[in-house]
Amino acid sequence: MDDLRASLAGFDPDAPLSGAPDPWDYLPMPAVRAGPPWAMAESIAAEPALAARIAERSLADGSAERLAGVVRGAAEAGRPIVVTGCGTSEHAALGVTAVLRDAWAAAPFDGPPPVAAQAFELALDPPATGLVIGISHEGGTAATLDAMLASRAAGAGTATITASGASPAASVADVVVSTLELDRSWCHTIGYVSPIVAAGVVSGMVAGSPITGHGLRTRLLEGIDAAHGASRDNRPDAVIAATVAAARQLLVVGSGADRVTARELTLKVEEAAWIPSAMRDLETFLHGHLPATGRDTAMILVLLEPTGLEARAKRARQALAAAREVGMRPAAILGAAAAAAIQDELTPGGRIVVPDDASLPAALSALLGGAAPLQLVTLEIAHALGRNPDAIRRNDPTYLRAAEVADDANA
Repeated sequence: MDDLRASLAGFDPDAPLSGAPDPWDYLPMPAVRAGPPWAMAESIAAEPALAARIAERSLADGSAERLAGVVRGAAEAGRPIVVTGCGTSEHAALGVTAVLRDAWAAAPFDGPPPVAAQAFELALDPPATGLVIGISHEGGTAATLDAMLASRAAGAGTATITASGASPAASVADVVVSTLELDRSWCHTIGYVSPIVAAGVVSGMVAGSPITGHGLRTRLLEGIDAAHGASRDNRPDAVIAATVAAARQLLVVGSGADRVTARELTLKVEEAAWIPSAMRDLETFLHGHLPATGRDTAMILVLLEPTGLEARAKRARQALAAAREVGMRPAAILGAAAAAAIQDELTPGGRIVVPDDASLPAALSALLGGAAPLQLVTLEIAHALGRNPDAIRRNDPTYLRAAEVADDANA
């Protein structure tokens, strides 16, 4: 963490970040800086202290207990629980789902464990009962609002995890967990981490095993230190970034909870560094996708999921070996036990090794352990290619216009 702090002169990563405008409004595009340090770097550095604040606030204001109560109520009644979102928030919704599902292993619920649904699709087929939890960083995503409104109209209860309790999403939710602080970059990183942190607190309450802000902060710090803690010449995130920056396309491969990390990494690389990227499930990767890959394809394997590790590591070794045979130089983001099971020569593109942390539930540990590494690798790829990640290319008039067209309600 000290190395990252040193690159951000004048920025205090322990200080609270700004919240939503009052009255609520969408945030404008970040100020376009001439060069690094980018706002994205500041957001990543702020995540450990932010995680502790989210835990403390959600416990103090009772919002974590209220959400845990409606989750527990739906579970005890055997009703469905659906978590939804779009973009980064869709990946956060998948993460929230994985974290909540860990509670089902500890709690005696007869009802089905939570599932995730993409917001646009959920709006077209909403549940008639149960609970829908909308994830929206700023709280104004149209598709997520539509999903929550349609679900409420059909008969389901609604909740949201969002940065602003005054947002449109909060206005259509029965229970609101407000994380308050917002990203400093449009390449959202805090928008991904914040809901997963909040869900960790809620899941701990549902399972009867409290999760502390200190534990959440420590896990995020472990990810930062693993990726960014060495000198510039041998920093793991920069080594992997150099491999990816030289490629035409990127494949990210994951299994279990790491599929969420893999999906978020593909989005971040496309937003920040503009390299076409795709996510593949570990097993799926080996069923037909290899013919489209070669020397100009980069690959990053993510394996921090501690459950089923022996089987996952074996298949990962096979996938990495196959990738090398067709000319790829695979890289990896690994937990310590996974790293011990995967030979160094299988990851010539570099590896980040995050300490294993059994103090947190499995999914939460994997997701938070992988969050900063995926974000820092993305940041370093943008650095290597000379690209500004903060504006997600909307400082280019063509891509700004494309975004406007995509949001045109009259289309």
